[in-house]
Amino acid sequence: VYNISEFTRQHPGGSRVISHYAGQDATDPFVAFHINKGLVRKYMNSLLIGELSPEQPSFEPTKNKELTEEFRELQATVERMGLMKANPVFFLLHLLHILLLDAAAWLTLWLCGTSFLPLLLCAVLLSTVQGAPASWWNHLHFQHHAKPNCFRKDPDINMHPFFFALGKILSVELGKQKKKYMPYNHQHRYFFLIGPPALLPLYFQWYIFYFVIQRKKWVDLAWMISFYVRIFLTYVPLLGLKGFLGLFFMVRFLESNWFVWVTQMNHIPMHIDYDRNVDWVSTQLQATCNVHKSAFNDWFSGHLNFQIEHHLFPTMPRHSYHRVAPLVQSLCAKHGIEYQSKPLFSAFADIVHSLRESGQLWLDAYLHQHRSETQRGVRKPPGRRGGAVGTGM
Repeated sequence: VYNISEFTRQHPGGSRVISHYAGQDATDPFVAFHINKGLVRKYMNSLLIGELSPEQPSFEPTKNKELTEEFRELQATVERMGLMKANPVFFLLHLLHILLLDAAAWLTLWLCGTSFLPLLLCAVLLSTVQGAPASWWNHLHFQHHAKPNCFRKDPDINMHPFFFALGKILSVELGKQKKKYMPYNHQHRYFFLIGPPALLPLYFQWYIFYFVIQRKKWVDLAWMISFYVRIFLTYVPLLGLKGFLGLFFMVRFLESNWFVWVTQMNHIPMHIDYDRNVDWVSTQLQATCNVHKSAFNDWFSGHLNFQIEHHLFPTMPRHSYHRVAPLVQSLCAKHGIEYQSKPLFSAFADIVHSLRESGQLWLDAYLHQHRSETQRGVRKPPGRRGGAVGTGM
């Protein structure tokens, strides 16, 4: 048992991710997120305030003890198999692949001219090799991994309720409360306008700079500036300033579409709710699904088609996902947990289907409450004015 009341402000992963487990057993996320556990435990010694006595329960009543123990055995097996160790050759080849695509984008314009088709091909190639600071990514992504699809804890679903009504439970709750920030019954249509096309150009583009400056990540800022300087000097001589700006925003538009579809195909169609403090495996499996393995799917999604394995072992190098997947499937089958895997375009379509379904659930709850209140108002005794007050329940 550790007292981290003061430590949360110094936590390298940020205070929010550690606060998501306040008052809960954080054993499994601790193991999942910290690679060098010996080093971390050395610094934690000063925070230790006691240990549970033998008669005290070591598992919270909301968590599946047998499943948790077997998953911890699987973690030990994965460690022994060396699946948590990165293969330098794999990542060297991946870096060379990125540099090759980057060079191909420039050569396309240099050899084929700057008409629309070469410009579009150049933008497609560049959109596959863009990146962002690791500090910003880890800050948001570890929160997402700690409590995926948990309202008010997972930053990836912060779009609920101001833009979208997500999940069956939260959508019905919004309807019953008569909240209507947007016409949610049409959200599967306006998703194509304010979802994939707009996230990177209108939000991430400036928020990343705000993040690194606010947290004084000067090395990250230097790398970001060097990228913008390099791409400016590389393409302005070929395209001029206006042409370069057109190319840049075209790249961000394409990149934003790719990013949203690939990252949300595994989550938006899944269970979305408040944090119910269930065990680590159940938390991840109810919020994630896989897309079938294939050479294209692996490359196109950056191995995020193995989203289940990525969530259960968030520090595992991605070239190991296919090796641990059969072990995870066996664990799920033994405990009757659904291990979802689907084709790529079915996963894309499920985003739209789930938005349409949750939007309709919101509308049904919203209109039902409205009708109930109207009926109660009609039945009021003569001589009294005004409508009935709903409970919102």
